[in-house]
Amino acid sequence: MTDTADATDERPRDPSARRGAYGVRLVRGPFVQLPPHPDACTDDEGLLRYAEAAQVRGDRLAADLFSGAGGLSLGLEKAGYRVVLAVDHYPEAIETHRHHHAGLSVTWDLGDPDRIRQVADLVQRTGVELLAGGPPCQPFSKAGRSMIRHKVRHGLRDPYDERRDLWRSFLEVVRIARPPAVLMENVPDMALDKEMFILRTMVHELESLGYAVEEKVVDTFRYGVPQFRQRLILVALRDNTAFEWPAPQPERVSVWNAISDLPEVEGGWRPAGGADGWSDYTEPHTEFQKRMREGIPPEDANKVFDHITRPVREDDLRAFELMDATTRYSDLPEEMKRYRDDIFDDKYKRLDENDLSRTITAHIAKDGYWYIHPRQNRTITVREAARLQTFPDSFRFAGPPSAAFRQIGNAVPPLLGEHLAVAVRASLQRPAPAHTNTREVADMLASWFDQAAVPGIPWLRATTRWQVIQAEILLDRTHPDVTRHVWNVLRTWHQPQDTLGMEENLRRMGGFIARASRADVVVELARTLADNPAVLGQDDALRKVAGLNESIADLSILVVPAGGEDESEEPVLITKGVLRVAARFSRHPVDRRNRLTDGRLEVARMVGIDANARHAHLGLIDLANTLCRPIDPMCQECPLMKKCASVHEDPQQRLF
Repeated sequence: MTDTADATDERPRDPSARRGAYGVRLVRGPFVQLPPHPDACTDDEGLLRYAEAAQVRGDRLAADLFSGAGGLSLGLEKAGYRVVLAVDHYPEAIETHRHHHAGLSVTWDLGDPDRIRQVADLVQRTGVELLAGGPPCQPFSKAGRSMIRHKVRHGLRDPYDERRDLWRSFLEVVRIARPPAVLMENVPDMALDKEMFILRTMVHELESLGYAVEEKVVDTFRYGVPQFRQRLILVALRDNTAFEWPAPQPERVSVWNAISDLPEVEGGWRPAGGADGWSDYTEPHTEFQKRMREGIPPEDANKVFDHITRPVREDDLRAFELMDATTRYSDLPEEMKRYRDDIFDDKYKRLDENDLSRTITAHIAKDGYWYIHPRQNRTITVREAARLQTFPDSFRFAGPPSAAFRQIGNAVPPLLGEHLAVAVRASLQRPAPAHTNTREVADMLASWFDQAAVPGIPWLRATTRWQVIQAEILLDRTHPDVTRHVWNVLRTWHQPQDTLGMEENLRRMGGFIARASRADVVVELARTLADNPAVLGQDDALRKVAGLNESIADLSILVVPAGGEDESEEPVLITKGVLRVAARFSRHPVDRRNRLTDGRLEVARMVGIDANARHAHLGLIDLANTLCRPIDPMCQECPLMKKCASVHEDPQQRLF
């Protein structure tokens, strides 16, 4: 490791020299250069020879796509896998990966179809058992979603030489190589948009290839990571093999539990010796700290590397001195604020030593104000950030400190990766058939809905969006007899103008069923939409209509697609009743906990994205309002009975 004097190298300066400066300096300092691992490969043939030798030794092989610096790779290796291939498009991260891992670590663009084929070929030829990765997922335009949805439903694929979005590149590698196990991680936002389009598509394509798929939004602190960080985890096992999630750890690791053994340093301090310099270290105090010191060579037992951070401005120093873990930026005296506190009310945040850290993100490379040390008046160091991500102290990062922070913030916590990989190995070693798959459940729901003579919610078969809107407002949760009689009238009013022409009748019906105020709402919406009827056919515009609840707009969009089945969105609707069905079916209490994360995932798993997804979703809604009642559910008549986990459990353990 050497310290090179390039444009990023900067020594500590007197803070008073910067007193008039505005803004945040990037972290400057030693530029770490890391030599390749002794067993690093330089080309495909070298990789094939290395992988063959590893298999002869009995190693289980893994590959890590979009690997970054190798947090997930490190976790896989701790779990007993040998990572033989890593691909990313960030040179400094790959330099870090190549230093810590044998095999082939390369800066390839996985948007390039030729590279996709090359990677898939290597995964297949090396005998990789576990393909892992965290492909970035960009949001899609409505036209883009429609195109992909059409191809999914008609069994079509993109032309093989077409550049593709990176999550689709990941799927293409799986499609060609067919590894026994797939592990994907990403931010929850990838799955939790209104339509959950990317996730539903991935599950569909993986199941079509014969994989059993499980997905969950995981709180990383449940697996020993000392920060609040949620990740979407998808695991797919070939040959319809079931995956058993790892059990959460009993104890939560706090910030102080993780970093209290690291020596005090001042902001901007740099050790002598540049990249080879260190801070004096004494000893670990907690089990977590002992784990972080594992693998340290004896000659470095009293050293800690990369314990450096950015200098502290004088005005920031005064602000930090006033702050404890409960202080918000908006609480600071006005003369200390350089940012609008109505927008940046939490611009500065001192970490609570007795709690979890806030999520370590790549933004820490730009400023560390969200990560002020719990006791010292500075932002956290590279090594402290690495600890909070569960990188051991033996793990170095290539490039200047800013690059190190970015690599740390982008990484999968190694400890999380280890727990997941151990669970994958266990599931493969003791294979059991998966309970069911999305397509099977969706088929059952859609068939039941299509064959039902009289749906419990008749406007789920409406022909116009206005019919759905007025019926949902006026008749939601009315007695079945009331619903049937009033719907027979409402169904004849196809558009807002029809309702306005029968306003007196509407108000009279509203009074008869004790819903006069709701009738008023219907009339006002009819007037609004009659002035601009085109809005009813525009999904986004309809959701923004004043006085119209967005959930009702979503229901009308689901019931009556605009522009054809493949053109209109299919929002995943989360209601109390739908969550109740999902909870009973899966035996996961998503109706009581994590409703907007795990609850949405369970619902998406039940409806899929096939051609019957819309009717499957409508069937799920109707099922919640007819057979799967809160009390005394009619299980014997339920189309899901044969697959319902609650029905087949001990009656004393049922969720109803």
